[in-house]
Amino acid sequence: MIEIDEAIVTNIIFHKLGSDSVSSHISTSEYEFKSEEEEQLINSIFLKPFINNITTYEFSHNVDIEMNVLFNIARNIKNDDSFILRSKDIFQHLKDMSKHPNIKDGDLFVIKFDNVKFDNNYYAGLGIYKVENKENFIDTNRNMDGDIFMNFRKGIGTKKLDKACLILFGEEPYTVFVIDNTSRDTEYWLNDFINVSLRNDYVNNTSQFMNLTKSFITEQIPEEYEVNKADQIDLLNRSVKYFKSHDSFEKEEFEREVFQEQSVIESFRSFDEGFSSKNELSIDASFEISPQAVKKQSRIFKSVLKLDKNFHIYIHGNKELIEQGVDTDGRKFYKIYYEEEN
Repeated sequence: MIEIDEAIVTNIIFHKLGSDSVSSHISTSEYEFKSEEEEQLINSIFLKPFINNITTYEFSHNVDIEMNVLFNIARNIKNDDSFILRSKDIFQHLKDMSKHPNIKDGDLFVIKFDNVKFDNNYYAGLGIYKVENKENFIDTNRNMDGDIFMNFRKGIGTKKLDKACLILFGEEPYTVFVIDNTSRDTEYWLNDFINVSLRNDYVNNTSQFMNLTKSFITEQIPEEYEVNKADQIDLLNRSVKYFKSHDSFEKEEFEREVFQEQSVIESFRSFDEGFSSKNELSIDASFEISPQAVKKQSRIFKSVLKLDKNFHIYIHGNKELIEQGVDTDGRKFYKIYYEEEN
């Protein structure tokens, strides 16, 4: 999705966000790189984590998008307003949204990029990062007398970012990627500080529809029909097969190929309506399929039949080759047919 090989840093500044004025510090100047290696390290730490992030958001507001604070600050930065001044606005906005007692202090980095490639287009972008937890590392060096020594320090490395967002300056209200790897006690980063909603694009359509389908097969079908686990796994496999074998999605075509029976299709449509309403989803009836989303979502489509604590059967294909029954002693069994043993 995102490619960073040609990305460059045009502006960078960091502030210290504390719980009070003593522990906080606002920088008054941008950082100037001393070498090309420093810029490459910044890209590795702050851009690389977004490469496999496929969920896209856009700025939103429950009243008017113009009332979204970060959206307006980002727009000003895009239009080359004072970078330092606007980074202070970001600092103040984050501080205003950090009233919960569980919210930690941290370092706030604000970075403007250029040449970030996304879906084969190049964008200027704005990265905002809050680092709450630092890594331990050992710094080895040599003193004036020639003796070597070790310093034990804490710093920022290439481990997972605590909290981050990357704003790509395309069409408003912009494409936003979000990272939040710290405590879920508060959701201020996503909902209060950034304030975004899922974009209605082909990636999210693919992910959301696959998730909806899995919920229907694993939750709703067992309530309405007499199905065993092998039948459920077969439906899950058919669903994944459809997404892997098609470039574009057509809802009616999907229903016919996967669920086949009209009664099941009608049940699915009813479930779809309720599920989408409850989760505030808006999924198109046709869209381009995202291979990245399919790859990620396929991991939750479990094709494993677990039998007590003795056996796990992985079902990947024709369910006609597996039979279920009960013997004369009342013991349940599965009979499996195959041509060769690997």
